[in-house]
Amino acid sequence: MIKRIVANIKAEDLSRADCFYQDILGLDILMDHGWIKTFGNREEARVQVSLAIQGGNNTEVPLLSIEVDNVDELYKKIKAAGFEITYGITDEDWGVRRFYVKDPFGNLINILSHQ
Repeated sequence: MIKRIVANIKAEDLSRADCFYQDILGLDILMDHGWIKTFGNREEARVQVSLAIQGGNNTEVPLLSIEVDNVDELYKKIKAAGFEITYGITDEDWGVRRFYVKDPFGNLINILSHQ
């Protein structure tokens, strides 16, 4: 039985992750060994792996999809913080409200809420 799956993102300066993943998205630092920093929440997380040919509506496949309960609030915070939004906030036909943003390392992140 699989207990968890963790996405590992290559980054040269781990301190740059704090603003995006901790301050804006509200994740806790679960582990910090100097060479690796793990963000998450203290609650039990669901395990999912998705494979896709495109990201929906002919968008690029994002590296991560992060489901939140406050997508509009995060959109405003991320925009105000100056992060690059590559797909504006949209209500999709399949029942999600989402947007794409580049994290501090240039990775495409899909932030969404189910409607």
